[in-house]
Amino acid sequence: MFITKKHLNRRTVLRGLGASVGLPLLDAMIPAATALAATAAAAKPRVGFIYFPHGAVMDKWTPKADGANFDCPDIIASLKPYQKHLTVITGLENKSAIAAPVHAITPGTWLSCVPPRISHDPYGGVTLDQIAAQKIGQDTTMPSLEVATEERGGEGSCDRNYGCSYGKTIAFSTPSTPLPMEHNPRKVFQQMFGQGDTAQERSALLRENASIIDLVRTDASDLSRTLGARDKALLSDYLDQVQEIQRRLEKMEHRDLSQMQLPDAPAGIPAAFDEHMHIMFELMALGFQANLTRVASMMMAAEVSNQPYTFIGINDAFHPLSHHANDPAKLVRLAKVQAFNTSVFARFIKRLAELPDGEGTMLDNSIILFGSNMSNSNLHDHYPLPTALLGLGGGRLKGNQHLRYPDRTPIANLHVALLNKIGIPTEKFGDSTGQLTEI
Repeated sequence: MFITKKHLNRRTVLRGLGASVGLPLLDAMIPAATALAATAAAAKPRVGFIYFPHGAVMDKWTPKADGANFDCPDIIASLKPYQKHLTVITGLENKSAIAAPVHAITPGTWLSCVPPRISHDPYGGVTLDQIAAQKIGQDTTMPSLEVATEERGGEGSCDRNYGCSYGKTIAFSTPSTPLPMEHNPRKVFQQMFGQGDTAQERSALLRENASIIDLVRTDASDLSRTLGARDKALLSDYLDQVQEIQRRLEKMEHRDLSQMQLPDAPAGIPAAFDEHMHIMFELMALGFQANLTRVASMMMAAEVSNQPYTFIGINDAFHPLSHHANDPAKLVRLAKVQAFNTSVFARFIKRLAELPDGEGTMLDNSIILFGSNMSNSNLHDHYPLPTALLGLGGGRLKGNQHLRYPDRTPIANLHVALLNKIGIPTEKFGDSTGQLTEI
């Protein structure tokens, strides 16, 4: 038998006039007559940490049935099509978030499970995402990606004793190093696909050239001629996604009103907040697809967010609405906001489910933690935390489970399990008392 298939290096990129664009996993990156699992092209786990503020209306989140084939209440109904990839976990608590400031330390303790010091100089714990980045992110361009939709929340996201560090991020690379969550999609895009040695150079080059895809078009055309039909389709789809996001960002940039003398804006939401969420998720998906990063975190809205959701008919600002005082009408509106947030996340999950990745899909090979570090927002409590996992982790997660643990099981037990699932042997994390072996 003669084997003539050309092997394309997994780190191949398209280049042109200073621009470089990474590639998704193509069949041509797998040596002929070689099992995928035995190659460097074998799918690596992608891990994501998606945080939403202000907890959940728990009876609209928690399935009534335990085990497999459980029901999906209103807030998580949009995840029903991905139930075989879905694990809902009930009974978890995070004691490290319990403190007088309520909101100011809630995001920054979600993935650390370490109570922070009372000081304006941050000192807490290294977060789960950054431990993952140190292990599985070092051979990618971006060991981790941190994004958000708002730079900071309103009053209450900072505290006179703890400062602002824990309320603006969910990621700490060291106990004293909070990582900023980038809320400007243009900056994220340039970080991923820009060219030049500095931000100024990248910006100038992008203005001089119509599109990054234009810059690498010759290289892409040459590569396409060497690929099979399936790889050509994958490459074309991927480049179309990059070009479409750049087009949308260019259009958004042209609406910049920063040079105008504007009065103070009324309490409300920037134009197209829902589009802002969508585009941040699409950038995360592109980061995974191009193997630019394997670890990504997102704050879907700021802690103490004052965004109203007028695009779904909710005029209340998010944070004030979360103080519902058990008013049935407010609870209905709050659950509608939370269900909408889940539906935006579900669109991201759909994208991962449609992306081929090795012998499966990107969702098959991912582990995505979706949840909040607060439960009943009216009480500011931290039990039971709304917590879900999406993805199968390349066969490491079972999926299609609603797992109900004893009351106040540390969420750190889940973090121990996740670290072990992505190949980082761990016995203790934060205030863990074991690990959730059933996931």
